[in-house]
Amino acid sequence: MPALSPAVVALLLSVVLLQMANGMFSSLLGVRLGMEPEINSQVAGLVMSGYFVGMVLGCLAVPRIIEQVGHVRTFAALVSIMSAASISHAFYVDPWYWFILRVIYGVCVAGAYMVAESWLNGAASNNQRGSLLSIYMVAQYLAMTGAQFLLNLAPPSSFILYALVSILFSLALVPLTLSRSAASSSVTRSALSFRQLYRISPLGMVASFGSGILSGALFGASSVYATAIGFSVPEVAIFVSAVLGGGLVMQWPVGKMSDLMDRRTVIAGTLMLSAVLGLLLAFLPFPGFWVFVTMAGLYGGLCMTVYSLAIAHTNDYVESTDLVAASAGLLLAFGIGAVAGPIAATSAMQWVGNWGYYGFGALTAGLLALFTVWRMVQRTALPVEEQGPWVSVSRTTPMAAELDPRWEPEEETGGDDPKPTPAAG
Repeated sequence: MPALSPAVVALLLSVVLLQMANGMFSSLLGVRLGMEPEINSQVAGLVMSGYFVGMVLGCLAVPRIIEQVGHVRTFAALVSIMSAASISHAFYVDPWYWFILRVIYGVCVAGAYMVAESWLNGAASNNQRGSLLSIYMVAQYLAMTGAQFLLNLAPPSSFILYALVSILFSLALVPLTLSRSAASSSVTRSALSFRQLYRISPLGMVASFGSGILSGALFGASSVYATAIGFSVPEVAIFVSAVLGGGLVMQWPVGKMSDLMDRRTVIAGTLMLSAVLGLLLAFLPFPGFWVFVTMAGLYGGLCMTVYSLAIAHTNDYVESTDLVAASAGLLLAFGIGAVAGPIAATSAMQWVGNWGYYGFGALTAGLLALFTVWRMVQRTALPVEEQGPWVSVSRTTPMAAELDPRWEPEEETGGDDPKPTPAAG
């Protein structure tokens, strides 16, 4: 583990507080929507998707704001708006009102992460990037997982939990804005179009989009689903934390396995196993709470590895200098999928019953697995020794990709457009 400077510790503390508030708030809203008899699961999914709409818009718009007013002012303004937007949900429960707040909130979350990650990049030396990325990822997962149990502090309908979220966001301002030695890197925008990325790696693009659908359903609708099947608030907290914890536990073994064989085989196997687990969770008689939660955690963990695998697969075919640009495009594809995920999963629940939540996930994973197998038939496997190393990556903003040790910044830009290789995976 690298020696962390006070600036990096402050940055990580701000991120932990942000993720605690964000993770708790998402589950709180899902539970609260599930308590409203006049709001069905489909409407709840639409409301929850507003967050991912805002995330996509934020990744596109916030870089211009940072260029105009700077990192510190941008971060302070966005986190202040997040604090206000979160507590504003407590005033009135209405789907359209909440959807608008979720979009605004999502824009600010994306911007806050972009600033924090650019600061983190500025504070990291080249030989620290890989270790710092690992610490950053673990801190995010642990913060979101642990935050679920804060739901037990008060009833979901009370003002207290919304106030706690607002307090956590306000406290997240303190470490980062008071860090005197925080340096920042420039905000990189994607220079690769979707068409170029698809030409480089059709599987990388489709898997990123599909991973967004699966992850969006997990992050945006898991608490809606758990409430709909009758879980209590403490049980919802355990269920959601198991899903998030599964994402942390499964990343390393699945990723490292992909370094030892054709990465597409691991992607296909992960998706097939996800589809099988989804079918079991959808159609098996309820096996008991702890067995169900364990299966849900394994399913969630497998689904959440697909994005990092898609990034690693695509990076096998791009120049290291284009890694950040490629990651930005794949993250946008992920974000678009994440917008559709909660809507589609909760619509399936509305149309066919609660089993449609995992049934939809199983169908999505199965179709992605079939596409992966088709791509394996279309293109010869890249030799294992030519594959780059797998790295677990963040789904927050393209700035996180600059912590990836595979990335090599260009010393001379020269103004030339990137020239991606035509090979496709």
